[in-house]
Amino acid sequence: MTAAQTQLPRQNLPPTARPPLWDRRFTLYFTARAVSLLGDAMMPVAAALAVGPLYGISGVGFVLGVWTGTFVLLVLFGGVLADRFGARRMMVGADLVRVLTQGVLAVAFFAGPPPFWLLVAMAALAGAAVAMFLPGVNGMVPLVAHEPQRANATLKVADALAHLIGPALAGLLIALTSAGTVYAIDAGTFLLSAVCLALIRLAPGAGGGAGGDTGAGDTAGGATEGRTTEGRTGADSAARPGGSLRRDLRQGWQEFRARTWMWAVILIWVVYGVLVFGPLVPLGSTLVGDRLGPNAYGLAVSFLGAGTVLGGLLALRVRPARPLAAGTVAMALYTVLPLCVALGGDLPMLLTGHALGGAALAFWSVMWATSVQTHTPPAVLNRVSAYELAGSVSGIALGQILVGPATALISPESLLLLSAATCLAGCAALFATPAIRTLRRAAPPAGTTPENARP
Repeated sequence: MTAAQTQLPRQNLPPTARPPLWDRRFTLYFTARAVSLLGDAMMPVAAALAVGPLYGISGVGFVLGVWTGTFVLLVLFGGVLADRFGARRMMVGADLVRVLTQGVLAVAFFAGPPPFWLLVAMAALAGAAVAMFLPGVNGMVPLVAHEPQRANATLKVADALAHLIGPALAGLLIALTSAGTVYAIDAGTFLLSAVCLALIRLAPGAGGGAGGDTGAGDTAGGATEGRTTEGRTGADSAARPGGSLRRDLRQGWQEFRARTWMWAVILIWVVYGVLVFGPLVPLGSTLVGDRLGPNAYGLAVSFLGAGTVLGGLLALRVRPARPLAAGTVAMALYTVLPLCVALGGDLPMLLTGHALGGAALAFWSVMWATSVQTHTPPAVLNRVSAYELAGSVSGIALGQILVGPATALISPESLLLLSAATCLAGCAALFATPAIRTLRRAAPPAGTTPENARP
């Protein structure tokens, strides 16, 4: 269709008409992500209940550590490859690798206790696959949804529901059947995800993923701070001409560094990972479990998930002009989560704190993901996402490693008070940074209508 033809249907739409979210592309993408997230949510419980009795807590920790370490080491390369070959292709390939890893483990558990080396090897391979998969998640959303914020909020609700259902389902299946069943179901979720992603048809033509001129050269003078999603529809349509891996990594770093609002947030998030998110689960589970029993902590985690659903639903309705400023205000509420645990609050206070914390983090997550997707050139979006993923995950991993030695020097309650203070200080720093506070919501691409955006 010509440019003039694509504008004709717009004349028949009311000025306030909004393109539908649930078209074929987004429905397939949502299905892929929802089933994959459910499988992911089952795995920590499956690993703890299946690996723990065989190889102890240290065995569980080593297997999960290998998974995380492989992910952190390779995620930057995943971003480069997603920009070079297309996010969808990389995600399909990563899903198929995880079908293999989880299928092998399912067979191994059905056959008897698997050897430790096999668990470690499959964890490393799965971590590498996730490193190839996750950078493309951000890049795919603008390709399959006309309104990224609505899409991100819907996906966040699915994520929250998966984390509500997945752990309980995994525990129930292991109790009634075996660990092999959980791993087999997980392999099935990745297979369904790969099929749905493969069925998505992205419009050929105008994308940055084909090696257009939307790269680092556009960042001069901060011009790309206001980029929208215009022209994203072809970003997966063709492989980008390959350059050197070092040059691609450097270009992604230049794009990341050119956005003050982005690297400033990630710096603060690294601190959050070390002092807030990393220590919270081990400290919270111990303190709440010892004081109120393990059932109380499980209930608190459920309320965290319920709060996440509410935060995602709120993000579906609210469209702030300055999304990161609004997200920062919401994140201030997250302070109550570590605070209520540190102060030894009763069960109602604990549940309220977890619900507020879940809602706050979910709302921030939608505002952040939408800002990244709509203010980054499509040709480098996956590489930029890889840099922000590497920074965020490395902080959490470091926090989880350091929390044990830290409890030998300071009480768990004091550490959680430090977490609450860090959360407030981080919000103050976010709001005090002009590039974060003043970043505005990107305008929708000109000429986007249900008709001309349909596959």
